[in-house]
Amino acid sequence: MTTQHKKYETKLDESISSFVNETIHLYSAKANEAKISYSEFLDDKMLIIKVIRAGLPYSVFELISKTTPFNESDWADFLDISTKSLQRYKADANHHFKSIHTEKIIEVAEVTHLGLDVFGNAGKFKLWLATPNYALGNLKPIDLLKDSYGKELVVNELIQINYGILV
Repeated sequence: MTTQHKKYETKLDESISSFVNETIHLYSAKANEAKISYSEFLDDKMLIIKVIRAGLPYSVFELISKTTPFNESDWADFLDISTKSLQRYKADANHHFKSIHTEKIIEVAEVTHLGLDVFGNAGKFKLWLATPNYALGNLKPIDLLKDSYGKELVVNELIQINYGILV
């Protein structure tokens, strides 16, 4: 993991924790005292559901996007919106994504988090994403990230690679 990636992940930890504590009353009245890391957030499905319903702020999305190997065009494609819409959202300091977009952002974040863990760096992970994969019907994994079923196939393949099960 690069120094810059660690820097973004640290900012992301702080941003996720702040967002969760300000917007989602985390489990109890002591929510304002809770500290949650990005990894803990991605592991907590009930918290993810609450965040999806609340809508992710653009500022958190921006940090998430910086920890991924994807560019603005990739994100627009995943979210099924134009790059101009993403740029408009960026200009609006208070923009929160709709639930459907928030869910897709979190799905891509989960895949990225796992992929970086499996491959160790963004370059190797991006190369794997862009290479047709026999186990995925000779499709590129990145092309499968556009829908939830494809995301699950990619996650399962990453888990198999992590455990040394190569097809």
